[in-house]
Amino acid sequence: MYAPGTTIDAPSATAGERSESRPSRTLPRDLLIIALLTFGALLVSGYHPGAEDAEIYLPGVEKILHPELFPFDAQFFQPHARSTVFPNLIAASVSWSHLPLSVVLLAWQIASIFLLLLACWQLTGKCGVERRARWAGVALIAALLTLPVAGTALYILDQYLNPRNLAAFAAIFAIIKVLDRKYLQAGLFLLVAAALHPFMSMFAISYCLLLATGREFSSHYAVFGCLLPFGITLDPPSQAYHLAAATHAFHYLTRWHWYEWLGAVAPIAILWWFGRIARRRAAHDLELMCRTLVFYELIFLPAALVLSIPMRLEALARLQPMRCLYLLYILMFLFAGVFLGEYVLQKRVWRWLGLFLPLCGGMFVVQWMLFPADAHIEWPAATPRNPWVRAFEWIRGNTPSDAVFALDPNHMSIRGEDEQGFRAIAQRSRLADIRDSGQVSMFPALADEWLRQVQAQGNWKNFQLQDFRRLQADYGVTWLVLQPPGLAGLDCPYRNAAVLVCQLGQ
Repeated sequence: MYAPGTTIDAPSATAGERSESRPSRTLPRDLLIIALLTFGALLVSGYHPGAEDAEIYLPGVEKILHPELFPFDAQFFQPHARSTVFPNLIAASVSWSHLPLSVVLLAWQIASIFLLLLACWQLTGKCGVERRARWAGVALIAALLTLPVAGTALYILDQYLNPRNLAAFAAIFAIIKVLDRKYLQAGLFLLVAAALHPFMSMFAISYCLLLATGREFSSHYAVFGCLLPFGITLDPPSQAYHLAAATHAFHYLTRWHWYEWLGAVAPIAILWWFGRIARRRAAHDLELMCRTLVFYELIFLPAALVLSIPMRLEALARLQPMRCLYLLYILMFLFAGVFLGEYVLQKRVWRWLGLFLPLCGGMFVVQWMLFPADAHIEWPAATPRNPWVRAFEWIRGNTPSDAVFALDPNHMSIRGEDEQGFRAIAQRSRLADIRDSGQVSMFPALADEWLRQVQAQGNWKNFQLQDFRRLQADYGVTWLVLQPPGLAGLDCPYRNAAVLVCQLGQ
């Protein structure tokens, strides 16, 4: 720390240089602290293994473990599954460990948090600050795992296991290796990220290219170090694709709310300011990272704006350039925590408690409010509180593996359902729903079939027996998930306060 009376604007350059040049060692006690922060982060953020986009990723794992599953609707999740090694990694972990899938998922979720915090800890070793400031940065990331990333529909780390959670740590380690000029090792980490999440890894690759260009040459050339690594097409989108894309306003920058725009633009000023502080400290690596992040966003921001405007480019908006903010937010809040620890928190315990207790409490309450019908942490083998999840689990254990279900195409938005995924939990086929528009927006070839199935379920709440018979004739539907009071004449072997599971006989 600085001697009494030293100002933060004029620190010793030699001290900063010595701190950066010293190798950053991770000691056993550091690993213990990171492990404690990992479990603290899990308690704050919660865990919901079948929620939200787990509906996309988990069926790919389940299909590998049990090939007989999903004979009807695999096209709505397999394009994602085939683009990543994630399903194979998780399925292999189940086979090798002989543990239930639910236990393996939780273990990998804990591992993804631990690895991200470990990577953040090692990256703070490049910031030229003392250990307590480094811990402040890592602790801030641990507290903010479920912070929304502007208007991108992303968190820093989701409450369920997915490829993005696992790819995040590899991206941070790649940045560390670029700063160390160990470009081969950086490339290996980027390959890991690409194998886990090819789409999000492109942003990490772009940032590392910018960072390497600025490190080896000059920041004036950094703008040329990032070429958007996406194939493009100018074919006009189909009407079916247009309807699917319209459900994902976050793909289009021009449809963002003002506060989402603020979350996109404000980081440029914040990181410029961080870079000036780093320069005064002679923290060269930190200055380079902050300055490069400004270039990085200034490349993707105009691209996102251009792709949001012309109708002819609508299909290209699925490239989602503003998801560059995902990596930027991790780094920005890591650096913010470092500066808070260095200049504000210091050695005052009451300041640490005054920051982190309300922050963690607030993040906990927000997550509890997002999943009010579920336990905050859905432990493996625990009886679900959510009646929808209980129904889905009954289906998994009591219906044929080749059964085809129909349920409200907006079921994930029903109050009390808590965005729990039917495919992920019940492990049964179902007709396409509104949530499947996410896959359609990324894979336009699915659009026509998706629209046909969704339209076949139009006006669901007023369906009568003849409407369900039509679904049976057209799509082979054999089971239904309904809300009380249900429909007279149907055999419903399972019911609870919120859901009925009914068989559609011949």
